[in-house]
Amino acid sequence: MTTAAVDDVSSGRRADGSKGTIGGSRAFAWLLVITGAAGLLASWVITIDKIKLLEDPSFTPGCSLNPVVSCGNIMKSEQAEALGFPNPMLGLVAYAMVIAIGVALLAGARYRRWYWLGLNAGCLFGVGFCTWLQYQSLYTINSLCLWCSLAWVATIVMFCYVTLHNIEHRIFKVPEGLRKGLLEFHWMPPVLWIGIIGMLILTRWWDFWTS
Repeated sequence: MTTAAVDDVSSGRRADGSKGTIGGSRAFAWLLVITGAAGLLASWVITIDKIKLLEDPSFTPGCSLNPVVSCGNIMKSEQAEALGFPNPMLGLVAYAMVIAIGVALLAGARYRRWYWLGLNAGCLFGVGFCTWLQYQSLYTINSLCLWCSLAWVATIVMFCYVTLHNIEHRIFKVPEGLRKGLLEFHWMPPVLWIGIIGMLILTRWWDFWTS
C-alpha cells in the first residue's frame, strides 16, 4: 500500500516538489473500490429484502438459514433502523461514495489534507456504527446476518487502510517506529480485528455450532 514518492503534508509539499495535494497508489485505490463494492452489494441486498419484508411480513430472506443465521430477525429489530430509517440506506450512499473516490484515484485524482481527514472520519463513524451493530447482533438480537457480516468486514478493512494511508503520508503524526511497523505489517490490524469478531461469533453460539 506504499507509494514511491511519499507526501509530507507537514510542509505542504510532496517529495517531488508539487504542492498541497495527495493521491494514492493503485493498490489502495482498488482496495477502496473493492471494499466499497462489497459494502454496496450487502446494503443493496438487505434493502431489497427489507422492502419485501415490509410488503409481506411473512417473507423470509434468503440468508435466513437457521435460528442463528437469520437476517429476518435482524431486519425486524429496532436496531435495524437506529437512525430513523433502514440502516442499509445509509450504506447505499456511503459505500457508493467510497467507490467513486477509489475510481477517481485510479484516474489520477489528488486531494487535500482536509479531504483525507474527512474520509477517515467517515470511515471511523462507519466502523464505530458497525461495532455497535455487531454487539447488538450478538448479545441483544441474538441473530447473525451474513450480508451484515460482509459489510462489517468491508468497513473494517476500509477503515484500517484509509488510516494507514493517512499515516503513511504523515497526515496523522505517529512515532516513526510505529509508522514503519504499520507500513510493513499493514495486514495485521484488519486480520486481528476480523479474527476477534470471528472468535466472538464462534464462542457466542458454540453450543449451536457444535451440536
